[in-house]
Amino acid sequence: MDKHHTARDSHQAYIWFRTAAEQGNAYAQFNLGLMYKKGEGVAQDDARAFVWLRLAALQGLAFAQNHLGALYYHGRGVAQSDEDAVLWFRRAAAQGDASAQQNLGQMYRKGRGVLQSDELALAWFYRASEQGVASAQSLLGEAYAQGLGAKKNDALALAWFRKAALQGDAQAQLNLGLVYKRGQGVVQSDAQALAWFRQAAAQGLAVAQRQLGVAYAEGLGVAPDQLRAYAWLQRAAEQDDADAQFNLGLMLARGQGVDKDEARAVAWYRRAALQGHCMAQYNLGGMFAGGRGVARDLRQALDWYARAAAQGASNAQFNLGVMYANGHGVERDEVCAVRWYRTAAEQGDASAQNNLGVMYANGHGVQQDDGLAVQWYARAAGQGHALAQYNLGGMYNSGRGVEKDPVCGYMWLALAAEGGDSGAAKAREAAGARLEPAQLEEAQQRMRQWHQVRSPPLPPRD
Repeated sequence: MDKHHTARDSHQAYIWFRTAAEQGNAYAQFNLGLMYKKGEGVAQDDARAFVWLRLAALQGLAFAQNHLGALYYHGRGVAQSDEDAVLWFRRAAAQGDASAQQNLGQMYRKGRGVLQSDELALAWFYRASEQGVASAQSLLGEAYAQGLGAKKNDALALAWFRKAALQGDAQAQLNLGLVYKRGQGVVQSDAQALAWFRQAAAQGLAVAQRQLGVAYAEGLGVAPDQLRAYAWLQRAAEQDDADAQFNLGLMLARGQGVDKDEARAVAWYRRAALQGHCMAQYNLGGMFAGGRGVARDLRQALDWYARAAAQGASNAQFNLGVMYANGHGVERDEVCAVRWYRTAAEQGDASAQNNLGVMYANGHGVQQDDGLAVQWYARAAGQGHALAQYNLGGMYNSGRGVEKDPVCGYMWLALAAEGGDSGAAKAREAAGARLEPAQLEEAQQRMRQWHQVRSPPLPPRD
């Protein structure tokens, strides 16, 4: 279409609406307000949009009332006010305006301008959904899926997601994909999940693009295709999806489906880390610590580990303990090392449990206590940590912190040797030479029992 002709028509419409609006025609006032709001046929001007939409709203025009509420909500052309936004959304919603009903539901869900109420949010979403508004149907599905305002109901969630998804609502398509991926109220199907993710991704929804990338990377519902995985993850990452940025970093760091490029991996990890992505912060710390893709910088490594540790990442907490214990990137501080080891150990990190045992055994950063050393070694050894098993075997053989028990000592040394501890094999042989045949058989029987009731030994930590 001729752009000049379109512009001329828009200006003519503006003149007509202006004339009628000045005569008090509510519909003309509404349309004139929209033209100013969108900048169609006239220079965009939120303040003038507010004036004309308010005049139409005061005459009771529901469409104008809803748009006026949106201006108050966003603070466009008027001072931001949740209370005034609610007032106008409510007036329009009471007249049956579906968009206003959805907007009012959102205000109740978020507790903005009103007391937060999932029940009232659901009620307004339902009224808008009954009028066929896809976005409201998607919100209603989320409410039933999460049990917000009503008892959790997977069947109703699925039904509303499907209604909205079939209308092309991208968020509903994503949610429907997640329902099939998780098997939430429906038979689990990676293929169905993929189909819905693909539709939402095609509309530019970053989370769906990431899910599609993960599906291609892991072969979920489709043959694995690392190049397509990378392409979809990149689309999501460029929209600042932190999980996608992290996944791109992983692929580049490993050379998974793309040429290995640690410098680019660092760049993506950094973008995700700056958004608060915990594992990206941890991996970025590792890149700085190892000088991978970036100049080695232990202080930067310490900083990123600290950020991840503050979010509860036990592996980052363990690494902080190691850095403080050895004075890497920071002044040596064994008390601080113990604190971080303990924080990680209490979350079940086996390496931290072992190191905390070492600190108690040697009285580093804490009062020496063989009994507590044995307790922490035992917790790590029970998880299959080979070095902790070796240390625990030594405590039993020497009777430190525990009653001397050569049979138990041999068992833990043998398990440590199985787990790959370099010094355990020689120690096992020496300990075995001191045992009677019956004791050796008892130790081997204990090992068999340990394997039956516990997980096999874990590989040693890098």
